[in-house]
Amino acid sequence: MSTALLTHPDCLKHVTPPGHPERVDRLMAIYAVLDTISDPALVRAEAPLARDEDILLAHPQRYIDRIKAAQPIEGTVALDADTHMSPGSLNAAYRAVGANVKAVDMVLSGEVQSAFAAIRPCGHHAETETPMGFCLFGNVAIAAKHALDNHGLNRVAIVDFDVHHGNGTQDILWNEPRVLFVSSHQMPLYPGSGAVSERGASNNVLNVPLDPYSGSDAFRNAYERIVLPALEEYEPELVLISAGFDAHAADPLANLNLVEDDFAWITERLCDIADEHAQGRVVSTLEGGYDLDALAASTAAHLNVLLKRGA
Repeated sequence: MSTALLTHPDCLKHVTPPGHPERVDRLMAIYAVLDTISDPALVRAEAPLARDEDILLAHPQRYIDRIKAAQPIEGTVALDADTHMSPGSLNAAYRAVGANVKAVDMVLSGEVQSAFAAIRPCGHHAETETPMGFCLFGNVAIAAKHALDNHGLNRVAIVDFDVHHGNGTQDILWNEPRVLFVSSHQMPLYPGSGAVSERGASNNVLNVPLDPYSGSDAFRNAYERIVLPALEEYEPELVLISAGFDAHAADPLANLNLVEDDFAWITERLCDIADEHAQGRVVSTLEGGYDLDALAASTAAHLNVLLKRGA
C-alpha cells in the first residue's frame, strides 16, 4: 500500500497581508521538504475543487454565499482581525476541502493506506457560520461527515494536536454522535475554548488542555493516559488527524515545547489505533505551524511515519 499526498498550486494563491503568520511561505517550505522525498510509495495527487454539496455537510448555504461574496477583486479583505481573503482565497479554500474529500475517497476505496493533505487555508477554527483563526471552511469536519454519509461508516475519530483548540471542528460536530473529536492544546490560548467540561451533545468531544511550556513528557503522558485509551474504547473505523505543528518549541504563536520526534511519536501511536480498529486507514490534513523550519521538519517527520506504516 501507499500514502497519498494531496495539494494544489491554488493553495499558494490565498494571500494574507504582509507580516501575517499564515502566509504563502508556509506551504512553500513544506513543498521544499516534500520535494526531497523520493519514496515510490508516495502517490502525489491533485486536490480537486470541492462541490458546494461537500461544504454543505458542515456549513449552511447562507454561510457559503457569504464567503463567496466576501472575496475581493484585488488586495485583501479582513473577515475578522485574523482571517483574510484575497482574490485567490476562495479557490484555495475549495481545494482544501476537495483535498480532504478526495483523501477520504482514496483511503476508503483501498487505493492508498493513508493520505496527507498539504493545503491552506487551514480549517479547524471555522465554525458552522463563523470564519475565524485563519480558517474559512471546516476541512476535517467535512472529511468526517463525508466518510460517514457517503461511505457508510459508523465511527470516525478526529485527533487534533494543533497547539490551538479546534473550536470550529468541535462546533460543527457537537451534535454528531458518530464522531469522536479529540483536541490537545495549550490552555490558556486562542481561541479560549477547549475546557475539559466541553463534552459534546453525545459525550463525543474529548478536550485535553496542556499547561503553557509543557514539553514532550507532558504531551506524551496526556496521550498515553487519556487520549489513546479513549480511542481504543471508541474503536474508530477511520482516523482523521488535524496535523498542526505549532506546538513545536520554535513556534512564535504559542508556548508548548514539542520537537519533531513528538510529532513522529503521536503519528505512530495513531497509526497503531488505525491498524487495530480501522484497517490502518488514516487521513491527515495540515493545520497550523508558523516557524518555517520547524513546520517543514515536523511535516516531514509526520509524513515519513505515514509512509513507513503504509508500506
